[in-house]
Amino acid sequence: MTYDVVIIGAGAAGLMCAAQAGYAGKRVLVIDHAKKAGKKILMSGGGRCNFTNLATTPQHFYSANPSFCISALKRYRPEHFVELVERHGVDYVEKAPGQLFCADSASAIVTMLLTECDWAGVDVRLATRIEAVERCGEAMRLTTSMGRIEAGVLVVASGGLSIPTMGASGFGYDLARQFGLEVRPTTPGLVPFTLSDQWKARASELSGVSVPVTVRAGVKAFSEPMLFTHRGLSGPGILQASSVWSPGETVEIDLLPLQDAQALLRHAREQTPKRQLSTWLMEHFPRRLAQSLCEWYPDGRDTQPLAQYSNAQLEIWADRLNRWQLKPAGTEGWRTAEVTMGGVDTQAISSKTFEVNGLPQLRFIGEVLDVTGELGGHNFQWAWACGVACGQAC
Repeated sequence: MTYDVVIIGAGAAGLMCAAQAGYAGKRVLVIDHAKKAGKKILMSGGGRCNFTNLATTPQHFYSANPSFCISALKRYRPEHFVELVERHGVDYVEKAPGQLFCADSASAIVTMLLTECDWAGVDVRLATRIEAVERCGEAMRLTTSMGRIEAGVLVVASGGLSIPTMGASGFGYDLARQFGLEVRPTTPGLVPFTLSDQWKARASELSGVSVPVTVRAGVKAFSEPMLFTHRGLSGPGILQASSVWSPGETVEIDLLPLQDAQALLRHAREQTPKRQLSTWLMEHFPRRLAQSLCEWYPDGRDTQPLAQYSNAQLEIWADRLNRWQLKPAGTEGWRTAEVTMGGVDTQAISSKTFEVNGLPQLRFIGEVLDVTGELGGHNFQWAWACGVACGQAC
């Protein structure tokens, strides 16, 4: 079997790349070890797939080579994908500013991509195992469970390590190393924090409670909701922070974002001196969290009115609310991570064609590369953009 382009991975980047190469007149084969195409698309966004973000820019991505993603993102923008979605009659909604989701099911995006591949004459083979890959002159040769395949160009779109139950593996990294490429250290990204000891028990008691916060980790700050879980903390704000957090570091959580807790407390003491602190907390937080805050700190159990709190005491409470310091025990790891931080070093990859320097018949796209987006549809936009760039260049 001989193809102009063989793509390993029937995910977002792989299918997008395949359709583009097929429309360009290439004979294209997509192979995947999974029994179903687009499995990660199907489970993303709670089954609704946050397929792009209208505000996507290179600044929304992490990479050791931050300029690498600029070219592809400029050439294929969110509005281009929205036009494709609309052309296929896929209904969508904007759940948060710029974040577009399928109105019904993520399966509409997979169906759209497979339809595009079908129209472009792409051959998609699932449940196919790859046993070996080798260079064969100016081409590539694959030994697979369906036989030997010759490829003029081999595109690796095998994804990262996140969510191994969906079939994620280190295949792409192993292949990169086989051909002399460096793979930057990989860690789980967009993943909940786990807590230990008393804080784990405290979070468990509040499981299901969500509050708007600003989470600071390293030099970054994210103002989005936080969710208490049985094992620790989750929600968009925490997931964002996890991508820049390093083990052993403390995170700072502002439970009253954009509000000065000390000023609020002093004003309350002045205006309603007979009110108890617990009553004030219940006016600003969900009841369960307000009660817990009082239980966590000995002085929170005091029944004295606000009038009897000194400035120093109010300052202590303001710190607890605006600058809650917490050291996560770790993260939930690859099991629930939405993305993989790190990956194939892009210094050896062309940002225009995605070919390996000195080996143009081998290319890498998507999550396998050291390019990772923030939460909110940016990672899918990267998949579409690099898939189009590579597909058109094959």
